[in-house]
Amino acid sequence: MRNFSHPALRTSIEARAAYCSPNDVAPVLVAKALAAGGAELTADGALSVRTGAFTGRSPKDKFIVEDDLTRDRVWWDNSARMTPQDFERLLADASASMTDAEIFRQDLLAGADPRHQYAVTVLTPSAWHALFIANLLIRPGDGTCGETPSEVTIVHAPNFKADPTRHGSRGETVIALDMSRNIVVIAGTLYAGEIKKSVFSLFNFHAPLNDVLPMHCSANLNDQGETALFFGLSGTGKTTLSNDPARPLIGDDEHGWSSDGVFNLEGGCYAKTVKLSAAAEPEIFAATRKFGTVLENVVLDPVTRVPDFNDTSLTENTRAAYPINILPSIANGSVGGVPNIVVFLTADAFGVLPPIARLTPEQAVYHFLSGYTAKVAGTERGVTEPQATFSACFGAPFMPLHPSVYGRMLAERLRQSGAHAWLINTGWTGGGYGVGNRIALASTRRLLNAALNGEPGWG
Repeated sequence: MRNFSHPALRTSIEARAAYCSPNDVAPVLVAKALAAGGAELTADGALSVRTGAFTGRSPKDKFIVEDDLTRDRVWWDNSARMTPQDFERLLADASASMTDAEIFRQDLLAGADPRHQYAVTVLTPSAWHALFIANLLIRPGDGTCGETPSEVTIVHAPNFKADPTRHGSRGETVIALDMSRNIVVIAGTLYAGEIKKSVFSLFNFHAPLNDVLPMHCSANLNDQGETALFFGLSGTGKTTLSNDPARPLIGDDEHGWSSDGVFNLEGGCYAKTVKLSAAAEPEIFAATRKFGTVLENVVLDPVTRVPDFNDTSLTENTRAAYPINILPSIANGSVGGVPNIVVFLTADAFGVLPPIARLTPEQAVYHFLSGYTAKVAGTERGVTEPQATFSACFGAPFMPLHPSVYGRMLAERLRQSGAHAWLINTGWTGGGYGVGNRIALASTRRLLNAALNGEPGWG
């Protein structure tokens, strides 16, 4: 068992090693999730779960510990502060709340480049959450482990309710990050996306110190091994458009851009499944039918247990979490060279932006910093229809540093690489939401392929 140095972790978890289930494989976790209740198998063997009242992230409940490391570095206009004392109480109380529970531990890796890799341990009383994060991070053996990876510990206590007066939280739900010790506490929410995004947030804080640009984007390769990046918020098409059998996938959501090229932070995909079909998105559809895939808030037929991806009665933010290696075309080692194409995806809700536009480097950085899109229904709590939003770096909730830090790094990367930049609108045309029509996926793919392949007039 890994030696957790923090007293709260030692007392509540390490001392109970006999009750810990270390690195259980998918069949064991599926069986235990079914036995615990609240989960069921689909007709094809995927694990279907529900996340209750929380069907999206809770960005207003995210806190960063203010200490000597973070005080003058964190973008506090975007991040809530938590005192070290409040965090200590939260960590101790959340850990103690799991005293009588079986703890499922997953020892994983984040970062396909071994020079920029983190060893991540997730501790949770929920078997399906353990399966979820095992699907999404790099499983030892799937990637090359660095000699001295940084240590990250995530204490996931979904049933523990924070106390604002004791823990300094906003309410009973809290996601708190201690950047100095790389400890995360998640409490009061079953939404599994909070686990994966906490790893991304830690990476986004530390990566620039190592001259790595952290990016909320997907990435793939052409047959010459050239890399393309796809920036965009959830719901704008990062996963869908980067899944192309003709272009091996590096990753669908979180990456780092070093001086040598691009590497995936994760080892899996977290795809939206609303209105998913085999005809439009065959690779993702096939992934939802694999044993061990976790389907979040997808409604099943009560008799056949076949998923109904058109049923949004629970949420529009239905998701599938699966290992990247079950896809038919993936990049070797989840790495790629220096990008030659950078695509910014936006879902314009007002029918103003064109379907595609070529950007100068200055325009690309401006668009990166402004991050205009429309929040897609269900991605966050309270969002029921597209809303115009500006999210710096296409991922402001996960960017602990000021956007100018990431913007300067992108400008330098574009200058050094000479990459071409494109803006692609996956939103509405012929009028805004409720008047016009959302641009057809087939049309977007045709425009994208023309840009990626350098067809005449598109280079």
